[in-house]
Amino acid sequence: MENLNNNIIKNRSEILLLYDVTDANPNGDPLDENKPRIDPETDICIVTDVRLKRTCRDYWAEYKNLPVFILREISEDGKLMTKSDKFLKYNLSKDKLKEYIDIRLFGGTTTLKSKDEKRKSKSEEDSSEETGAITFTGPVQFKFGRSLHKVEYMLVKGTTVMPSGEGKDQGTFTECYILPYALIAFYGVVNENAALRQELPVTEEDVQLLLEALWCGTKNLISRSKFGQMPRLLMRVEYNQSGFYIGELDKLVKLISQKPDTAIRSPEDFHLDITRLVEKISKYQDKIQKVEIAVDYSISFVCEGKFVQLKDALSFLGDRIKLLKFE
Repeated sequence: MENLNNNIIKNRSEILLLYDVTDANPNGDPLDENKPRIDPETDICIVTDVRLKRTCRDYWAEYKNLPVFILREISEDGKLMTKSDKFLKYNLSKDKLKEYIDIRLFGGTTTLKSKDEKRKSKSEEDSSEETGAITFTGPVQFKFGRSLHKVEYMLVKGTTVMPSGEGKDQGTFTECYILPYALIAFYGVVNENAALRQELPVTEEDVQLLLEALWCGTKNLISRSKFGQMPRLLMRVEYNQSGFYIGELDKLVKLISQKPDTAIRSPEDFHLDITRLVEKISKYQDKIQKVEIAVDYSISFVCEGKFVQLKDALSFLGDRIKLLKFE
């Protein structure tokens, strides 16, 4: 136990991720024609934390070859495997689940089959294995992402060259919903207490893999509905003590544009005001161990009415400001 605890992260971290969407659907609602999710009161685009975690999981599995538990897998009989199916197939236990990076970071709940069900596929001597449910509360939690401006979705119609079914001799009409543009902000916390309490061995290497997945995974969402998303800003604020954090970093940045919100089409149409973000970090700099940033230089930053580079605006941190570099 002592060696395990020595490897688990000790300090609280906050994460701010900004990415934009161009002519794509960042998170369709399957109960509403797969339209982008939009708050009807504010016309703000919403992206669920589940979608962001899916981005990370797919990146870890496809690009880093890491073990990921919540991943689509087909059984030998051609059916989609459940979590309990996967648990039994790989002879997993509560401790073995911790070997999956998505379980360590995001947590998860796995409902196991009953002993009677397990006896059908296992010998009687194996039926004493753990049953019920295994639950881990993820040390990494994200709020829903929200666009920093109002959006309007667009219905795009087209045709196909092939018939949709037997008895039809012409192509069919197609349609999809997209956002012409949206700049979306996600905010999250890395909770060291949750990791330690549940003996989830979340290391600094795991957190760095998370940051890489947020940036590179977003960039590599290359599918018909998702292609057109680019990371623009990633910031991690790590504190030098347990428990303390500033909170709600996403509300400390503001999009400024001379165009109407729904007419924005690219980073060239706006500036990002980071005045309040810089003020907060300056106010609590004695509690900060380091700030890591990755920036796409398509974004123009403004602080106290002047154009700045983000690194220069945080220069009071000295060597505690670190640039994240992703291949």
